[in-house]
Amino acid sequence: MEQRRCETRRAPRWWVGFLVAALVWSAATAQIRYSVSEEVNEGTVVGNIAKDLGLDRGALKERKYRIVSTTPDPLFHVNPNDGVLYVSRKIDREEVCAQSSTCLINLKTVLENPLEVHYVAVEVLDINDHSPSFTEKETRLEIAESVLPGARFKLNASKDSDSGHLSVQQYKLSHNDHFRLEVKDKGEDGKIPILVIHKSLDRESVASHSLVLTALDGGKPPKSGDMNIRVDVLDINDNAPIFSEEVYSVMLSENAQVGTTVIQVNATDMDEGSNGEVVYSLSNTMNQKLKNLFEINPTTGDITVKGLIDYEQKDKYDIEIEASDKSIAPLKTEKSVIIRIVDVNDNAPEIEVTSFSSSIPEDSRSGTTVALISVNDLDSGLNGKVICSLGEDGPFALSPSLQDKMYSLVTKSPLDREKQSQYDVTISAKDAGQPSLSSEKTIRIIVADANDNSPEFSLSPYTFYVTENNEPGASVFSVKAFDQDENENAVISYHIFRDGGETNKLASFLNINSENGEILALKSFDFETLKKFQFHVVATDSGSPSLSSNVTVNVFILDKNDNPPVILYPLSSNGSAEGVEEIPRNVNAGHLVTKVRAYDADIGYNGWLLFSLQEVSDHSLFALDRYTGQIRTLRSFTETDEAEHKLVILVKDNGNVSLSATATVTVKLVEPKEAFAASDVKSSVKDDEENNVTFYLMITLGAVSVLFLVSIIVLIAMQCSKSTDYAAKYLQETNYDGTLCHSIQYRSGDRRYMLVGPRMSIGSTIVPGSNANTLVLPDRRTHGEFGI
Repeated sequence: MEQRRCETRRAPRWWVGFLVAALVWSAATAQIRYSVSEEVNEGTVVGNIAKDLGLDRGALKERKYRIVSTTPDPLFHVNPNDGVLYVSRKIDREEVCAQSSTCLINLKTVLENPLEVHYVAVEVLDINDHSPSFTEKETRLEIAESVLPGARFKLNASKDSDSGHLSVQQYKLSHNDHFRLEVKDKGEDGKIPILVIHKSLDRESVASHSLVLTALDGGKPPKSGDMNIRVDVLDINDNAPIFSEEVYSVMLSENAQVGTTVIQVNATDMDEGSNGEVVYSLSNTMNQKLKNLFEINPTTGDITVKGLIDYEQKDKYDIEIEASDKSIAPLKTEKSVIIRIVDVNDNAPEIEVTSFSSSIPEDSRSGTTVALISVNDLDSGLNGKVICSLGEDGPFALSPSLQDKMYSLVTKSPLDREKQSQYDVTISAKDAGQPSLSSEKTIRIIVADANDNSPEFSLSPYTFYVTENNEPGASVFSVKAFDQDENENAVISYHIFRDGGETNKLASFLNINSENGEILALKSFDFETLKKFQFHVVATDSGSPSLSSNVTVNVFILDKNDNPPVILYPLSSNGSAEGVEEIPRNVNAGHLVTKVRAYDADIGYNGWLLFSLQEVSDHSLFALDRYTGQIRTLRSFTETDEAEHKLVILVKDNGNVSLSATATVTVKLVEPKEAFAASDVKSSVKDDEENNVTFYLMITLGAVSVLFLVSIIVLIAMQCSKSTDYAAKYLQETNYDGTLCHSIQYRSGDRRYMLVGPRMSIGSTIVPGSNANTLVLPDRRTHGEFGI
């Protein structure tokens, strides 16, 4: 249309051209040539044939001017009135002329009367009404990634129905680093695009490339057509598996159960198919011990526990694993998996006594080392931090050493073997884990004896009672000492201390067994000449140096009934116990005739005298006082009574085997005057004698009483010093039966005992084995006399 308008506006030029063509036209050929663009509208004027041929336009109709055509639908027609050539319908050059470079349509016009034939050639000019197109909108190429750069792949050419320069003139390829485009010009066959590999392909980087090939024609502006090219990169096994982590590190608690998953490793292979399928395994270079502890799932990559994990054996494991593909020629990748074992408090502290003295002298100083203790806990951190202590308070302490986990067991206070000879020391060790574990160890420490104790006597002082007239050379008593030490330090020997002093003269008459402390008297003692004496016994142990102690031994001589009574009055001039008493016949009943006086050198029961009438002429006249020896009349005398009476008086002591003496008193009855005279003379004599006897008796009684009181005080002090309270057992004798005996009585069990001084009570007996210093009294509690 545009072209036609352009030709209409330029009609003068067209006609000029037509004239020129007509001039050139030869008569023989009579052919003219027009051009028209394709796709012009129906009725578009192509040219004025009549004018161009110089034909008479008025005769054209008459001569039936027409175009001779064999097609039922011609492209052109001529107006018979004016000879103008018109387009009958739209002309598609590509349809009419296909791919011819010049599209020329020859028309034959005819005039009749006369017949004239004129040839007209119409060139259909091409316009850019077609875009290049590809037979396929998308094409797919498969190229192995191993193909080297420079490889060429021919592509399908684009088709453009237009011709000439309006056909496909060039190809363009979308930007891509791996490909470039080459175009090969094959002349009439057009231009052929060729895809060239510019850079090596890597399927793992880009598995497929999407390209766009664009074909451009020569129009202005040019028209184009696209074809999508998909290049699929074919895989080759050029990639080894790659693990997802550079370093695999994991923490695992010890004692993890078998089957526990430690970690899952993951490796990928950028290849595909069997080249990209990954299989996991433990490295062949691993030792068998590790393989017994861990295993790996070949498919999932799970590393699991296979054996017992013990932190104390090893706290870190470096496992080599492999990932390989399933290619015919598989590629492998190795990786280390570091497994750090987390300590669990599963080990109790261990106590070890590295150096131990089973015995220690009791005189060791405070701070003396008894044992070296080492403590070890196989766990780590707080689980392995151990605190040591002693189980109970005692004379020992733990002293930390400069070396870690070492302690010294030392003494912290003095030891005394005599109080405690051995110690079972319990050492406790406790870690700081949660929950904490502990252990104990008990060691026995023997305290070795040192000679630090002097011998000790069982009593201090000793008081013994020895009956007089003892057998010389016989054992009279013994002392006993004990030593709290042991062995040689406790072996005791005895000896009597002899310094030659006045107080120890009697010690020369004694001898002592050095081993058992038994004392023998070398002479017989006489109570009447010796009442008591004192000496010292020394006990010495066998230690080095030895220790000794001494004890005072008080010996009281006990009286034995070895002296018969002695008659003091009556006493005749020749020494016989006979006397004559004259009394008036007129005395009344109860008159004191005389008093028989006697004494016994013995004391106590042995010296207690009783008087009795052994012979009497008339029992109705006289009576004898049993205790005083007084003879009194029972009644008044009568004329029938005889003038002289003989009285035999028996004086007997109270010894177990009593001794006696007799005195004879002759009583003469006289008249009152004679009796008075005789009485005065005798009274003066008797008074003098009685005063002398009384004086000596008082001195003797006073001395004995003082000695007895001293003995009693010593005994009381000795008993009070004992640890056992015997004082509560003592019973004071309250039943005084007329003797001069004083005693202290006490009870033990079902027996009643009496300790006596120089004098004894009636009825007491000496207990065998008591060394004659203890008497057993008959138990009279049933009569209510004693009570505790």
